[in-house]
Amino acid sequence: MSMCHRQVATSVGLRFYNNAINLLLRGEVDRMNTHIDNASGWTQGHRDTPVAALARAVVAHPDKVLFDFSGEKTTYAEFDALTNCMAHALQALGVKSGSTVTSLFDNHLDAVVLWIALNKLSAVSVPLNTALKGEFLRHQVVDSGADIVVCDAIYAPRLFEVAEQIGNVKRVLVRGNLDAHPVVEFALEKLDAHRGHDASPMKELPDPAALNALIYTSGTTGPSKGCMVSGNQMCHVARLLLRAAPLGPNDVLWTPLPLYHMNAIATGVVSTLLVGATISIAPRFSVSGFWPAVEASGATVVSILGALGTLLAQAADNESMQRCFGQIHTVKGNPFSEEIKAIWRTRFGARHIGSNAYGLTEALITSVPAGEPVPPGSSGRCAPEFDVRIFDDNDNPVPLGQTGEVVCRPLHPDIMFKGYWRRPEDTQKVMGNMWFHTGDIGKFDQAGFFYFVDRKKDYLRRRGENISSFEMESAILLHPDIEQVAVHAVQSNLGEDDLKVTAKLVEHSELSEDSLCRWLVDRVPYYAVPRYIEFRDVLPVNPQGRVLKFQLRNEGVTTSTWDIELSTIKVKR
Repeated sequence: MSMCHRQVATSVGLRFYNNAINLLLRGEVDRMNTHIDNASGWTQGHRDTPVAALARAVVAHPDKVLFDFSGEKTTYAEFDALTNCMAHALQALGVKSGSTVTSLFDNHLDAVVLWIALNKLSAVSVPLNTALKGEFLRHQVVDSGADIVVCDAIYAPRLFEVAEQIGNVKRVLVRGNLDAHPVVEFALEKLDAHRGHDASPMKELPDPAALNALIYTSGTTGPSKGCMVSGNQMCHVARLLLRAAPLGPNDVLWTPLPLYHMNAIATGVVSTLLVGATISIAPRFSVSGFWPAVEASGATVVSILGALGTLLAQAADNESMQRCFGQIHTVKGNPFSEEIKAIWRTRFGARHIGSNAYGLTEALITSVPAGEPVPPGSSGRCAPEFDVRIFDDNDNPVPLGQTGEVVCRPLHPDIMFKGYWRRPEDTQKVMGNMWFHTGDIGKFDQAGFFYFVDRKKDYLRRRGENISSFEMESAILLHPDIEQVAVHAVQSNLGEDDLKVTAKLVEHSELSEDSLCRWLVDRVPYYAVPRYIEFRDVLPVNPQGRVLKFQLRNEGVTTSTWDIELSTIKVKR
């Protein structure tokens, strides 16, 4: 699942969209592609929030372990009390309904405490990718509009580097100890001073339609955009994937996915809350440490993404792996080839492999119930809560079996993103004819199974992260020796994208590919450091002067391409 996938009142245009789509779906739904059409009409659907799910769970089993962070265990009741305390403390700092609070956190208990505490105030959590630095970080901090940033001490220096450019920030709460205390315009305080002591519950639960989080996703025609995600959407995504992959109250879900990702939050934490299970969250992924972590946690369900399933299937045996044979019954995540699925079954004893679902941060729209046979390569069928179609470039439906852009519209309120934060124009662009245009290419077969084919949008996915070609190209063009650049994908043997930079140098430049890569290491997130670089005298362009990236993608790696894996460069997180 490519998930890999805003404040409603920010614009009249967005309110218009919400009202218009409601009216549209209450009316007569067109009957094209009837055998894949789920459109039975607009209904209320299930309404829920993570806070409400936690409240129910605390009543049902207060002393059960909810979180396990590398052996640090927290019960449902303890977690509820911690979030109440922090909610009161944040409220004392001026956080209220609709406020945004940005965080830069590794995987630890405070990351989820902050998220739920904010939700209890009907405030909005903005968890940022911890790999961000420089302009990437500045943009998202400023764009969020948050006047409070909460971060691990290790990431505070990155904020100091852009301190003069983040004027919206009034206070930074730091978890841990700082080595230095620079002079900055914002207040610099310890998080420990704001954990609170009042464990009394909030008077009101948040509305299911209220904004729960801004999850930033990379764009291709501009800077990254914050997806406005409601609490109800969080719960909808979790429920949909619970249908697709077994998870019950006696299970332990293990995941290394970062808590700033929609996948880790919704399919990890919220799914756990809904069924009353336990979730074990690792600080990071390690091939050698995977089976010892599974053994120590007692994990029965694993949630991973990208190439991790392939890397584990190809790894050498170890004693923990042998002792854990059959312990994991379900492995969530995409992609899994049929060959890799077979290895997980025979070598590790797993029974359910892959999520067989498709979606983005904006919407999860296909899946298949657990146990239902799925054709190889398919991502399930339309979720019953969505109307999903395949359109050509003129928004006309294409015949079954043919490819086109994947579009959808919800049949219940608040199960899809509410738009892009402070970007009504960008929201309108993807809502053509009242359909959300995913920017992805796919098709349906005669039996109604969906197949993801390609990306229409020019973005890349690498190491489980979305990478904006626009942002990367903007960063590279800051180098004085680069005249023109295209950032594009080349196919990896691990089932995801490798990143290639194809560039034209300024006249008489002596810049080497190795030097450019070393320059980028200090300026872009680790996952965005390119594997391949190639300098050319001329880049292919169309009559309007736009680089023909599809041509570069098709050419892939050439004899003139530099490869980081053949260099001495080591990229660290």
